[in-house]
Amino acid sequence: MSGYSPEGTTISSRRSTVRVVVLGDHATGKSSLIAAAASDTFPENVLPVLPLTYLPADYFPDGIPVTIIDTPSSLEDKGRVEEELKLADAIVLTYACDQPETLTRIQNFWLPEIRRLKVKIPVIVVGCKLDLRDEHYPINLELVMGPIMQQFREIETCIECSAANLVQVTEVFYYAQKAVLHPTAPLFDQESQTLQPRCIRALKRIFLLCDHDMDSALNDEELNEFQVRCFNAPLQPSEIVDVKRVVQEKVPEGVNRLGLTLKGFLYLHALFIEKGRLETTWTVLREFGYNDDLELEKENLPVPSEKAPDQSVELMSEAVDFLKGIFRLFDSNKDGALQDSELDEMFSTAPESPWNEAPYKDSVERTELGDLTLSGFLSQWDLMTLIDPPQSLAYLIYLGYTGDPATAFCVTRKRSLDFKKQHTQRHVFQCFVFGPKNSGKSALLTSFVGRPFQSKYNLTSNQCYTVNTVDQLGGTKKTLILHEIQEDDVKELLSSKESLAACDVAVFLYDSSNEHSLKRASELLMDVAMKGEDSEYAVPCLLVAAKDDLPPYPTSLKDSEMICLTMKIDAPIRMSVKEKDTNDAFLRIVNAAERCHLSVPETEHGRNKKHYQQLVNRSLVFASVGAAVAVVAFTVYRAYALRRSNSAS
Repeated sequence: MSGYSPEGTTISSRRSTVRVVVLGDHATGKSSLIAAAASDTFPENVLPVLPLTYLPADYFPDGIPVTIIDTPSSLEDKGRVEEELKLADAIVLTYACDQPETLTRIQNFWLPEIRRLKVKIPVIVVGCKLDLRDEHYPINLELVMGPIMQQFREIETCIECSAANLVQVTEVFYYAQKAVLHPTAPLFDQESQTLQPRCIRALKRIFLLCDHDMDSALNDEELNEFQVRCFNAPLQPSEIVDVKRVVQEKVPEGVNRLGLTLKGFLYLHALFIEKGRLETTWTVLREFGYNDDLELEKENLPVPSEKAPDQSVELMSEAVDFLKGIFRLFDSNKDGALQDSELDEMFSTAPESPWNEAPYKDSVERTELGDLTLSGFLSQWDLMTLIDPPQSLAYLIYLGYTGDPATAFCVTRKRSLDFKKQHTQRHVFQCFVFGPKNSGKSALLTSFVGRPFQSKYNLTSNQCYTVNTVDQLGGTKKTLILHEIQEDDVKELLSSKESLAACDVAVFLYDSSNEHSLKRASELLMDVAMKGEDSEYAVPCLLVAAKDDLPPYPTSLKDSEMICLTMKIDAPIRMSVKEKDTNDAFLRIVNAAERCHLSVPETEHGRNKKHYQQLVNRSLVFASVGAAVAVVAFTVYRAYALRRSNSAS
């Protein structure tokens, strides 16, 4: 494969300029270096600190200009230097070849200072004034800088130059630009001399996409298609032979009778990187849509963005069918469930498995062996699509989805319109679960995905979800997502006008043996109801009497029913997770979400507001009728006056 990166590739379109800050001790040659690079001559007299310097696009192979910022070394200008560093893409850090102490300062002061400021950008260490080094005291740059580069991984490369003799001056800013456009760290681990895991995953996906006949090897035709797509230049037959020979000499299993294998493909890229040709691998990655973090650019994915706050995103049937096929493909033992190893293999072409951390970890039902069923697998995708559509689409593509990404999702109808039509077309519902501490929220969520009851629950994340399908009468299935809202987070949640827009139904749990628990749950219900009335995102609500296995406090039933009657919602649902008696709670939650115009609580505040609005509307009607009568009367009078005038004449 050629390392040629033609002008006009995706690399050039990603940035308008590269901003480089030049740092270093006083009199190490910073300003002379910049002036020599800009004028291609050595300046006899140079300002202590140069103004902003611009190296044009035609100065560099990638066709992207470089903006250079010179910096003072005095302590009083420290604040200004720190601000410049925060805006920089790369740092050129200088020492003077004729002053060994300035090299020591790089290790002991400048590099730790850059870390202290948490500036995570590539550093190019540059030795200036090479012409002034005492020829009797030569140094081995690789030997000296090796330990420093081991300690400070942010150092991309080291180079020595002479502004006076114009030796390697242009290369300094070429390497700085290259470190930004073609960074090493995401691709290669310098310590182990191996490709980074994310790089391997991205290249594996690219290999599979180019392996059109799916025989686990790139034949000559597939290699040429890949070459033309990435570099706009085909390989000659002799070049293909040479590529295979180079691979086979070092990695015999990298080539077989069918062509270049994945091992051979990865070896070639490792070889390019070791030889300093990072632009080759980056050109390939960017051609296939990857950013500097080796993820697909989410802003380039056609995810529905024009949607109202009370609209949600769901998977379309084409995407669901693709996921079912993927599930069957990776279910190697055909037992109807995916083991963790099978899931890992499935996501081996993605940056990592998306479900190993919150909010997805432990959010779905698994078998007794801990495997993921098809129902749980699809439920997990429903959850990811609802809360993070760009990530869901990106992972569909990582897995090989080749359908039109723009039609993988659909945007649901506004819930406010569902309310008016008294019907919803949604297949996925999100339920906010409110309640005071120790009311049983976590127990409700875990029981929904079949996990056993625990006497204590340790919350490990503020983003706690569980998701499962709910069977309805008639055989239809809906996906229900339970989202636990911590009591301490309710105030912050409701501070936003659109806080309830994503909620299809809300449940309010209380410990039926604890009078204070019901009182607090009713207060939360009141807060949510008032927020719904004020924000026009009112939601159906249900009261749930949890821990029904415990003796209720004396007036528990009467008090809870009175709350429901006053707020015009359904009677409380009594349940006991401990006794595995859910009383069809999840089906009733789904039914409430479907009949979104019912079970919407009313408060005194809301009733007064509605009554006032009715009075205003009635007044407007009377005013309109009065105005209409006046207009008619005036018209009749004019007609009468006109007739009298005609009669008189």
